[in-house]
Amino acid sequence: MDSYIISQESIGILCFTINRPAKRNAINFEIMAGLEKAIEMASDPEVKVFAIIGAGDAAFCSGGDLVAFHQLKTEEQAYGMLSRMAEILYKLLTLPKPTIAILNGTAVGGGCEIAAACDFRIGKAGIKAGFVQGNLAITTGWGGGSILLEKLPHAAMKMLMDAKIHTAEELFELGFLHDIYMEDPIDACRMFMKESLKKETTVLAAYKSLMNKKWELLAMRERMAAEAKRCAVLWEDEAHNKKVDEFISKKK
Repeated sequence: MDSYIISQESIGILCFTINRPAKRNAINFEIMAGLEKAIEMASDPEVKVFAIIGAGDAAFCSGGDLVAFHQLKTEEQAYGMLSRMAEILYKLLTLPKPTIAILNGTAVGGGCEIAAACDFRIGKAGIKAGFVQGNLAITTGWGGGSILLEKLPHAAMKMLMDAKIHTAEELFELGFLHDIYMEDPIDACRMFMKESLKKETTVLAAYKSLMNKKWELLAMRERMAAEAKRCAVLWEDEAHNKKVDEFISKKK
């Protein structure tokens, strides 16, 4: 089974599905390559909206695959993965098209970082999500912390430092979710983006360029790379390795 699916879900909507439901749609190197490919495809003039969703209905994305990435022991090894993913999320952040994360299930850790990099986030009623990296003795490492601090300055530090799981209602109140839906996820995406889908791609790109200029002035690419570097230092630390070992042992 392919670990990701790139599909044209509707006229103007290109959808990237993280297709690892048995692993709660955790990110591995294959999915990273898939995201790079999909983001490049989203530059097609026919694409008006780029959406990301998780396969199944249990998880949007559980972050990095701890088993796959636990082999990365040194700061240098960790930084290779973290910086690559930070660059992917920067490209997602600055994609000249509207982007939307369809949280059809739980999103934790890096899953929330991916969602934060999107322009919009909608969540199915009953889902939960949280930046739980602190519970594994590391920080956000894909640039999501820097993004969150800019998008939700009133709530970011509390969300990051508490490392708690929040309900959909709490996420909506915090401003992380833009809408809570009940229907089919793709239908919810179409409904949320219906007015944007009526506009010319050139208009959407022009508005995105205004935001992208802000990210450029705020040196987001450099800040996200620095975030990855700081996380890599913690990644090598014994405390992180111990927390991951404990987590993996509980899953067996």
